[in-house]
Amino acid sequence: MEAKFFQKTYHELTNITKATCTLKAKGVGNEEMAFVEGRPAQVVKIVGDFITLQVFSGTEGLSTKSEVIFSGEPPTLNVGDHLTGRFFNSFGEPIDGYPVVGGKKVTIGGPSVNPVRRVQPNQLITTGIAGIDLNNTLVSGQKIPFFADPDQPYNEVLAMIALRAKVDKIILGGMGLTWDDYLFFRNSFEQDYGQSKIIGFINTTEDSPVERLLVPDMALTAAEYFAYEKNEKVLVLLTDMTLYASALSIVSNRMDQIPSKDSMPGSLYSDLARLYEKAVQFPDGGNITILAVTTLSGGDITHAIPDNTGYITEGQLFLRRASEINKVIIDPFRSLSRLKQLVIGKSTRSDHPSVMNAAIRLYADAANSRTKLENGFELTDYDRRVLKFSDEYSKDILAIDVNLEIDQMLDKTWSLFQTFFTKDEVGIKQEFVDIYWKK
Repeated sequence: MEAKFFQKTYHELTNITKATCTLKAKGVGNEEMAFVEGRPAQVVKIVGDFITLQVFSGTEGLSTKSEVIFSGEPPTLNVGDHLTGRFFNSFGEPIDGYPVVGGKKVTIGGPSVNPVRRVQPNQLITTGIAGIDLNNTLVSGQKIPFFADPDQPYNEVLAMIALRAKVDKIILGGMGLTWDDYLFFRNSFEQDYGQSKIIGFINTTEDSPVERLLVPDMALTAAEYFAYEKNEKVLVLLTDMTLYASALSIVSNRMDQIPSKDSMPGSLYSDLARLYEKAVQFPDGGNITILAVTTLSGGDITHAIPDNTGYITEGQLFLRRASEINKVIIDPFRSLSRLKQLVIGKSTRSDHPSVMNAAIRLYADAANSRTKLENGFELTDYDRRVLKFSDEYSKDILAIDVNLEIDQMLDKTWSLFQTFFTKDEVGIKQEFVDIYWKK
């Protein structure tokens, strides 16, 4: 790195841990970037003249006489239309073999949008997945996580959504991806879009875990450029936020901060909220919608990471393998979109809310009937019919590999109603039955 006249250089470290180092320096700003023997680092704590740096690649091999150069600015990203179709590392440097990009330099990690510049989310985002579009409809400007066990195909689901969603830009923030996962995302988007919509910021398992802390800010800074400057509809995919939170824990523990629940830093809520609150609907039509994966440990929803996430976001989507059909579905009981009422029946067909509610009620009846079956109780005719409906509804509607338009989802559900039930058993308003119940 070439030193510039405004950069401050020091050669005396007073403390070194596995992830941080401390030195005495003046005129240094919080979150300012530095280079310790050429290794990227960032200011994370200032106490008087003592500065603590988080060294992204670790401190192994550093000595108390290591050279520290402060850059004079926090992490930045060069934004512009040239980002489209490109893949970068955690520092915004290309990893796709193409040249370094220019553009307008912007500081990452800025504040979220002022509420007076926001409008209520009101635009439908379709994904082709009925467990989302039919039962937990997404709205532009929404922030919502996927809760999934580590062995579930959450990255494949994110790719499906990105390939089907009618948006202008897709920005992927990949944290702790295996190389195969990275190539999967890249090949998926290149094949279907010719890289026309995707921008990726990638941290792989071969990179330092601490570098993951930059990835969401890089992705969201790029999203803000396209949503605000270009009035585009931007979908941000963040995977996996559990690994992001684990990186926060690494740094806080090595700074001797007192851990909170589940060894997470006490700032976890505000750290997550700072990112999720970047979701926004602008008055001129541009928006940022955030879909983020949070992997669960043993399905534990009470862990600090999903627990805090649930308070910040506007619902959650649960992936579950339905054993009766041996397919992964969006769990209709544990999933929730708190903004769906803003678009269903308005941007979608007027029968959408009624069909959704009737199907979930019948699906719940099937769960009760399955409990009776498992406990050896005699099944009624209604029990047997509702169990058949549940299997067909899971296979033809809820499974993540089903790709349908919303009207097709509604028509297919009406067909299942008519196959297994009477009009009275379905319990939908007569005005909709008259239109959609085929003679």
